[in-house]
Amino acid sequence: MQLVVARIGRAHGIKGEVTVEVRTDEPELRLGPGAVLATEPASAGPLTIESGRVHSGRLLLRFEGVRDRTAAEALRNILLIAEVDPEELPEDPEEFYDHQLIDLDVVTMDGTEVGRISEISHLPYQDLLVVKRPDGSEAMIPFVSEVVPEIDLEAQRAVIDPPPGLLDEAEAEIAGSRKDEIAGSRKDETAGNGKGAVADSGETAGDDGKGDTAGRREDEPS
Repeated sequence: MQLVVARIGRAHGIKGEVTVEVRTDEPELRLGPGAVLATEPASAGPLTIESGRVHSGRLLLRFEGVRDRTAAEALRNILLIAEVDPEELPEDPEEFYDHQLIDLDVVTMDGTEVGRISEISHLPYQDLLVVKRPDGSEAMIPFVSEVVPEIDLEAQRAVIDPPPGLLDEAEAEIAGSRKDEIAGSRKDETAGNGKGAVADSGETAGDDGKGDTAGRREDEPS
């Protein structure tokens, strides 16, 4: 089975190196020196990795036969494809290959049917499950544990716990209205209590409130 493991970016320097957008959780295995990769379009490959290094948080690769910036720039946007045994599984039990997730049924925590995974969208900072819904529309589900708490390959099912508005925009509008009402109520209370209430609020933010809020937001999917 073939899996897309990277997309070639722009040239780096003048000696044939290229930046790479990694699309695998095992770059040391799939993108190591000596690896021979098919390409999309196929006419650009196969490409053999000669060397690799990390620079400023990005992976740089050099391919055999690519010796200057012009040749490297000609490879831009080409997809790198590895041949993978369909029975092979990632070492981390919380990681999954794309082909394991495609066609899984998607349901909410209470068993409500949402649709079926049709595609995995690999973004720079987060993967998305593209879910085809029964009405033909698509839902984009962030592939993070808070939103997708369970992947059951045996049952061919993904269980999601969507925040308000992820599946239904009307829910987002209702949630937003409630937040506005709460904010307005708190503002009125603060105005009634005067400076003392503001001072107390400031102490809480400094001691507990601000830190707790920041922590919760970091834990939430972006």
